[in-house]
Formats: sequence, structure tokens, C-alpha cells
Amino acid sequence: MARYFLTLSYNGSGFNGWQIQDNTPNTVQQVLEEKVSMMLKEKIEFVGCGRTDTGVSAKNYVVHFESNCKDLVSNKQHWIYKFNTVLPLEIAVQNIQAVNPGAHARFDARARTYYYFIHQQKNPFVNDFSLYVYGEIDFDLMNKAAQMLLEYEDFTSFSKLHTQNKTNNCKITKAVWQKTNIGQWRFTITADRFLRGMVRATVGTLLLVGKNKISLSDFKKIIEAKDRNAAGANVAPNALFLVGIKYPKEIFIEQ
Repeated sequence: MARYFLTLSYNGSGFNGWQIQDNTPNTVQQVLEEKVSMMLKEKIEFVGCGRTDTGVSAKNYVVHFESNCKDLVSNKQHWIYKFNTVLPLEIAVQNIQAVNPGAHARFDARARTYYYFIHQQKNPFVNDFSLYVYGEIDFDLMNKAAQMLLEYEDFTSFSKLHTQNKTNNCKITKAVWQKTNIGQWRFTITADRFLRGMVRATVGTLLLVGKNKISLSDFKKIIEAKDRNAAGANVAPNALFLVGIKYPKEIFIEQ
């Protein structure tokens, strides 16, 4: 039995997050395991690179699994096609890679990148995957606040309460707002790990800066408070995308 990484994308709007949970049907993991197990004629269990909440989507989500199938990589395009024929339209397999026996989709990840999209002009064609924010926003000021994130490691103020995390420390290496070619604003944030609800809480608090409801000094105090109640509310999940995961090259097996 060999271990593999499978990369997929999914539209999370119709799912109850990635992870299988008791009394919570229709998760991405549940659907993926059912369909791939059926196609490979063996019980497949996937371990994801992280936990995305209800409504959050992913462009490049990585899972690891083990299988007795001998030609998953040598006949990769065949299996990608076969998996996609039985998966719903909202889930698409993109790649299959052979990895070392101990490779782990979550624990071996060195960096993760998320996008969050907002738009300021009412647009029915982007509403499903972007947050409509009315009124003036100072993006230059928000970028100054975003750069402050790189100076800290403890992000308790932006973490969901009552989690089982041993530490709320994260190393953020990029945080920036940029305008897209279709007039949206995209927030890009990269870190070694993320806490539950961290990106949505961060964006919600940055928007308070952009709307001049809090100052840069206030934003700094919120981070240093290490108190979720000090920060802004979580923004909607539909505009959040996991877009990239980085792994060390050594875990992959060349074939």
C-alpha cells in the first residue's frame, strides 16, 4: 500500500466545510471518500491539509491517502478523469502525486495562502464569491495595518474561541490588499499555519481600519490584547479561498 497526495478544488458554498463531523452531513471529505472509495473498490480515508469552514472554497486543497492501486500515478490522467466523472460538479480533482510513506498533508505543509475578495459596486456576477462592502474604504490604510501582522506571532485575537490549539502562534509572511483586473479587491495572506476563523476575523478587523472606525494604533492594541472579543466580527465565508500549499520537495517520489 502506497501513500499519495491528491490535489483538488471545490466550491464550498454547498458543503458543511471540509471535515467529516458527527451529525453533520454533506462535507467535502465525506463526499470525496465515498466516491473515490467506490471508484477504487477499496476503503479510502483522506487526511486534509487543514480544516475549511462551511461556505469556504479551495482552489488548491491537498489531502493524503493510501491505496493498493498500482497505477494511480503512472496512469494519472485516467484516474483524474474517472474520479471527476463520479464527483459532483462542485469538486474537481487536479493532480495525484506519489509521496514518502510518512508524508502528511497537514503537518508537512510549510506555508498556506488564502485569498479574500470584496467588491464595492453592486455586481450580481461576483456576489457568490465576493463580499459587497458599501461606502468608502481606505485601502492604503488597510495595507499599513496588514503589514503590522508580520511583526507579531500570537494571533489569539483573531482565533475562534475554545479551540484545542496548543498554541495560537503563526508566522505571517505576506498580507496585502490588491485591486484585481475586474475591479474587486483581493486580500492575500500567507502563513505557516492559520487558526480557526483567523482570516475572516482579520479581514473583519482590517475593514474597521479601512472605514476609519479604528486607528492603526487601535489595530495594534487589538493584536496585543490577545482577546477575540477585542477584534472585529468575522466576515462572510463565501469570499474566502484557500489557494496554495507549499511542501518540501523531499517528501515527493519522482516517477
